[in-house]
Amino acid sequence: MPIITTVIFDMYDTLVDNDRNRWSETFDEIARTQGLGITGQRLGEEWHAAEEGFKTRRITPGAPFESYFDGWRSTFADAFTRLGVTGDPAAAANKAILDLSDRQPFPETRGALEFLQESWRTAVLSNADDRYLIPNLQLLGLNFEAVLSSEAARCYKPMPGLFQTMLRRLGISAAEAVYVGDKQFEDVQGAGGVGMHTVWVNRAGAGLNPALPEPAFQIRSLLELPTILTEASQT
Repeated sequence: MPIITTVIFDMYDTLVDNDRNRWSETFDEIARTQGLGITGQRLGEEWHAAEEGFKTRRITPGAPFESYFDGWRSTFADAFTRLGVTGDPAAAANKAILDLSDRQPFPETRGALEFLQESWRTAVLSNADDRYLIPNLQLLGLNFEAVLSSEAARCYKPMPGLFQTMLRRLGISAAEAVYVGDKQFEDVQGAGGVGMHTVWVNRAGAGLNPALPEPAFQIRSLLELPTILTEASQT
């Protein structure tokens, strides 16, 4: 069995905290600056409901690719229509992207990554637009051997194309890679489907969805990864 050489990370809610409270601040600011006459909470509720359409479209075989900007612009337009307000969907999408570019790392992220990079290659593969992923990685202040966004690959997790593109860029087999992410559907199913080892970052201790593939490992902190990687290399 090939030795694990590379750890590939999801970004949001894996390395950095994409807290719903930060999204609430974004919706509050959009509602205020655009004079929508509604609360940010109300906007957020309708936006999240409308975003389900984008989530479905982006993994529908044969559907045209939409970046997050394009998908969220449509989502805000749908939310404004549902709410009966007149707003600027493009400006709202730009605000969401701007705010996403400065999400803060979890407390253990930098230390865990610095330790891992002494022994393993590291990369980032994220459902994201480069407009917010790259600045957020710069804020993180760590170097990765490769970075790949859904926008660059024109493909979303859990579809195999995104993972396969990263493996080709790194010049490794799937069996040499571990993918670390916080979602059982996008991350565990997607990476496992192409043959990668999978680690589910389950900080909240949520139960497994029995309808989805199980991860090879579960962790609550990135500090657990060195032990996991050593175990995986020995099996």
